[in-house]
Amino acid sequence: MTIKNTKWVLRNRPEGLVKDSDFELITEIMPEIQEDEILIENLFLSFDPTQRTWLNDMPGYLPPVQIGEVVRSGGMGRVLESNNPEYKVGDLAFGFVGWQSHCITKPTGDERFRVIPDILPIPTMLNVMGTTGITAYYGLVELGNPQPGETVLVSGAAGATGSVAVQIAKFKGCHVIGIAGGAEKCAWLKELGVDDVIDYKNSNVAEELPKLAKNGIDIYFDNVGGDILETVLFCININARILLCGGISSGYDANRLPAGPRNLFSLIIKRATMQGFLVLDYIPQSQKALEEIATWVMEGKLKHREDVQEGIENCPQTLNRLFTGENKGKQLLKI
Repeated sequence: MTIKNTKWVLRNRPEGLVKDSDFELITEIMPEIQEDEILIENLFLSFDPTQRTWLNDMPGYLPPVQIGEVVRSGGMGRVLESNNPEYKVGDLAFGFVGWQSHCITKPTGDERFRVIPDILPIPTMLNVMGTTGITAYYGLVELGNPQPGETVLVSGAAGATGSVAVQIAKFKGCHVIGIAGGAEKCAWLKELGVDDVIDYKNSNVAEELPKLAKNGIDIYFDNVGGDILETVLFCININARILLCGGISSGYDANRLPAGPRNLFSLIIKRATMQGFLVLDYIPQSQKALEEIATWVMEGKLKHREDVQEGIENCPQTLNRLFTGENKGKQLLKI
């Protein structure tokens, strides 16, 4: 069977928002699969802010995408052919598929793919039942350890991870404040049950936050970094927990790093902790999180939404939607 693969490869290191000219769209004939390999037809691609860091020539938790390589991306697809006993034709598989219509992989070690039960729509599986939900759960529940009555602040709260984090915080009995950009996203947060909302595009966070967080902040789930993190550090309580999930205020551009925060001394005064975390560390033990998230989803308690773009040719601009604020919910692309 002849399979044509359409893929995006990296041609130039981007500066700021990516451009189509930073990549090249190539069509190729897929080779025959070898021993232990599988051929996957990709159906949906997942877009996350961290993908922008992988395009920079700098060290990180994963090596940078090299010039000429397929752009790295998580995604989900169907197994078309298999020479691997752990995967059968028709399986729905999740892993690093890349910006391409098909992929061949030998799923071992870091290249291993998860077989996903075909019980919910794929966009849902890539959102709250995927790394998005796992990130929010382990960051907030395992590291934050929220207690009833505590105040939880989430930045990027209308985004894929943030919107799950605010809901889990409410399930745990916390007072929740969310920061988002624009009236529509703030209205969405109120629908999710968030107690107080700050529209950073139309108000001053440094002025508004102390008014809303009258009892201080016990947990800060940080998706943006920069100036907002600095503002929050002035408002934290004793033994506060600051959880660093992302830093989208920098655009993840190696040439434009944020200036602050300049007030880390607040951590000493308040005997607070600030900890970064990566979802990759929790995937091997994610069954507990997924079972609880699945229960919330099935009961209709955990609301979610997906922003689905279409067409492999639109990968670069789909990534940019995460940094322009156009996306509403989990950013996906249907191939």
